[in-house]
Amino acid sequence: MKKIEFSKEAKTTIVSSIRRYFETELDQSIGVLPAEFLLDFFADEIGAHYYNQGLRDAQAALLKKMEDLAEDIYLLERDEKSKGTIP
Repeated sequence: MKKIEFSKEAKTTIVSSIRRYFETELDQSIGVLPAEFLLDFFADEIGAHYYNQGLRDAQAALLKKMEDLAEDIYLLERDEKSKGTIP
């Protein structure tokens, strides 16, 4: 699997969120560099789990849409005994 990478802007936003979490929830201050290391750790260690779940969710949504489409197509079928007349 390809390494999970973030744009510079996204990484800055995520690091800010990590730092804010430490401040508000843990009453601790964390610097930018440790927050970046923590982000890299999570991306490397558990990022694949979130990514794979996202793929499973997308696949389930696509399958549901395909089932709905198949049902819609079935409802368009004509009774073969009606001699092929189109209303």
